[in-house]
Amino acid sequence: MTQGTGTVDVAPRTGGAPSGAAGAVGAGPGPQQLRRNDTWRVSLRRHWRLYTFVILPVLFLLVFRYVPMIGNVIAFRRYRPGGSMFGDEWVGFYYFQMFIQSKPFWDVFWNTVILGGLTLLVCFPLPIILALLLNELRSRTFKRVVQTITYLPHFMSIVIVAGMVFQLTAINGSVNQLIEAFGGEAIPFMQRADWFRPIYLTSEVWQTVGWGTILYLAALTTIDDQLYEAARIDGANRWQQTWHITLPGIRPTMMVLLILNIGTFMAVGFEKVLLLYNPLTYDTADVLSTYLYRVGIGEGGNYSFAAAIGLFEALIGVALVVTANQISKRAVGASLW
Repeated sequence: MTQGTGTVDVAPRTGGAPSGAAGAVGAGPGPQQLRRNDTWRVSLRRHWRLYTFVILPVLFLLVFRYVPMIGNVIAFRRYRPGGSMFGDEWVGFYYFQMFIQSKPFWDVFWNTVILGGLTLLVCFPLPIILALLLNELRSRTFKRVVQTITYLPHFMSIVIVAGMVFQLTAINGSVNQLIEAFGGEAIPFMQRADWFRPIYLTSEVWQTVGWGTILYLAALTTIDDQLYEAARIDGANRWQQTWHITLPGIRPTMMVLLILNIGTFMAVGFEKVLLLYNPLTYDTADVLSTYLYRVGIGEGGNYSFAAAIGLFEALIGVALVVTANQISKRAVGASLW
């Protein structure tokens, strides 16, 4: 504005924000806007080469894990081999009622529970104990030798393991020769139902315990050495250090593996049981998976009945996993999800 001339000079408005704000906008999008723009589509465009590695695993899961789930529909339909997968007649829960009222089913069900419970009770803590013992070894050479010896059985075929079991427990096998050397009588181990569970459990421990230590040994390397040093300064012995530092340090790994083992609680090893058992040991050896094999594929050919039992077993596994996960989350704060 100019005084004395009667005129008013007004600077023209340029519109928009002040110069400082305009400069800020002109400088480019801010961090928040960049984060909003970084959607999964942008990420896929930028890193498509990495995402290609996911294609084969996803296809594998779809083809061999999820698509076969459609076949569970035959548990509710009367399926005849050679006919449509969706069956000729809808029967609802007929096959579920059939196996619930069947005595052989409950015999193999409780065999599965007992054998799975023994396997979980013995085979879960032993890798932890072995990992703790290996962690205490000071000789690296001896530690590697022990690890190699305990890992090797995992790489053996189950057929080879079953053959070794038969050779060792035969009437003239090494075990009976040792029994006779001490004045005892030879025992037909594989023809007696009361010996099947100890034999199966022993072979399972021998084959799996060494391999199970790998994850625990890896978890032990993540524990800070300064914690042990502070505990030694406070006068803690090795047992106290293990109880108060080592075990809490690997507790998340222990809980995750426990949840996974509980999820496979009902899926007792089909191949090994099938190779080891015989009609003389059905009373204690026959489990759900082998019973399904005989009823659905072997002797009976009743696919719908076998599918109903398999679906029942799968639902139990899902319920066990969810329950164990919730208990673990509330008790120790470690869970799968």
